Amino acid sequence: MSQHSDPVTMPYRQRATLRDVAAMAGVSIKTVSRVVNGENGVAPAKVAAVTRAIRQLDYRPNVSASALRRANRRTAVIGMVLEDLANPFSSALLRAVEDAANERQLLIVAGSVDEDQERERTLVRAFSERRVDGLIIAPVGEDQGYLRAEVEAGTSLVFVDRLPQGIRADCVLSDNEGGARTAVHHLADSGHRHIAYLGDLRIIPTAQQRFAGYQHACLERSLPWTPANHVHDLHTVDDATAATERLLRSGDPPTALFASQNLVTIGAIAALQRLGLEDTVALVGFDDFPMADLLKPRVSVIAQDPSRIGRVAAEQLFQRLDGDDSAPRRTVLATTTIPRGSGEIPPARR
Repeated sequence: MSQHSDPVTMPYRQRATLRDVAAMAGVSIKTVSRVVNGENGVAPAKVAAVTRAIRQLDYRPNVSASALRRANRRTAVIGMVLEDLANPFSSALLRAVEDAANERQLLIVAGSVDEDQERERTLVRAFSERRVDGLIIAPVGEDQGYLRAEVEAGTSLVFVDRLPQGIRADCVLSDNEGGARTAVHHLADSGHRHIAYLGDLRIIPTAQQRFAGYQHACLERSLPWTPANHVHDLHTVDDATAATERLLRSGDPPTALFASQNLVTIGAIAALQRLGLEDTVALVGFDDFPMADLLKPRVSVIAQDPSRIGRVAAEQLFQRLDGDDSAPRRTVLATTTIPRGSGEIPPARR
């Protein structure tokens, strides 16, 4: 029995075109275009024939080309520029925007910048070249003024997590300073006076805000603090682990730790466990993370709400896409204290 390959279903072939669909359906290219774009006025029999041909040919519309023909020139694509998609904060933010976009049948494209200013510009340029309708950006560069050209070209912008520099636009932020102050007060309420600060890169605005909150709380509670009490530029788990070990092995170790970022918190936990101090030294981390409530002791955190940040940012972007031209808005969302055990450990007697 001879076998024949159907050219329509071969695995490697050129993508079907409007012309191919029209030929199979026995209609004009214009009729196929009207069916694909959901326009009225096409006879039901022709709609059925075109739909059948599209299915058999596995035809996929060229979204970019279709956008150029539409009156509003929209592509139904949103770009997201985030710090690190592997970080739980960034991934939760992305998922929230994606869920909101799905309700409007919008596609999300996203990329990580890893605190690299040039990578931020490169990603923005790549997304702009693909004619995204809007951008949601967690900025890392010191100047976002380069985005003015995108705004003038009609691209809507919303910034998240950090304030933009050099341009006025909507932004959705967490109360970083207030959350850090709450963390230190929480530890002080448990009797701690020697509270160390473990910080992210000093160039990051959110790290600066959290350190400011730590400083203000120490002043408010008359807590001693010196350069030996705080360590900056810890951007990886390994960096935080090593720094925490050095602090705890010093001649005057802290009785409590405030870790200002979730990866830093994980590094601090590793150091505490390695030294057998997890039940002796108190710890509060800024940002929740998976498994924090399953560790022993469970980890107390100052939690942001990245899902809510994403939802609010998406809503603001959609409003701009729908024509809202009001003044830019700054939305600051409160943090939440989640006491689970590690932050409530009292200081050991010396």
